[in-house]
Amino acid sequence: MIELTRGQELALETDDGQPLVRLQMGLGWDKERGAGFIGTGKPDVDLDATAIQFADGRLFDIAFYNHLETRDGSVVHLGDNISGRGEGDDERLTVDLGRVYAKVDTILFLVSSYQGHTLDWIDNAYCRLLDERDVELARLTLTDGTPRTGLAMAKLFRDGDGWRLRAIGEGVAVTVPTESLDRLTRFL
Repeated sequence: MIELTRGQELALETDDGQPLVRLQMGLGWDKERGAGFIGTGKPDVDLDATAIQFADGRLFDIAFYNHLETRDGSVVHLGDNISGRGEGDDERLTVDLGRVYAKVDTILFLVSSYQGHTLDWIDNAYCRLLDERDVELARLTLTDGTPRTGLAMAKLFRDGDGWRLRAIGEGVAVTVPTESLDRLTRFL
């Protein structure tokens, strides 16, 4: 497993150079201590994982809590967690790179705060990439006191016949992914 930093890239292939086909992107978080305790009136922090497909810099399709699967079936959102409670990944997206439409050249992974809480309300936040056997390939730590409502985590992009992952880890003002696409194209 590799702990990724901004701008770092990883070829999505096995140790013997074969391209990886099926992946999972896991997102996990906890509410910052003191945020939302009884009597404070502060709600749980609802983060959402989103995968946005682009073709030539234009939106192609999206998978998120309100649209769980891309039209080609290559990206599937496995369900919405509205609190971050529990151990392990709170939300997961599966990606079958073999099913991605040929026109799609980039898949951007985004975290957004549905209720507009900034990411400094969360603790122990991460995204991680797993292969089809649930082996963790890479991890990006998200908690750095980001005073934004969203974070462009990473992107998958075509590299010849294969795919690569590039860590982004940059805050962005976003709550509902479909309303913020103009702010995301700079990460392509």
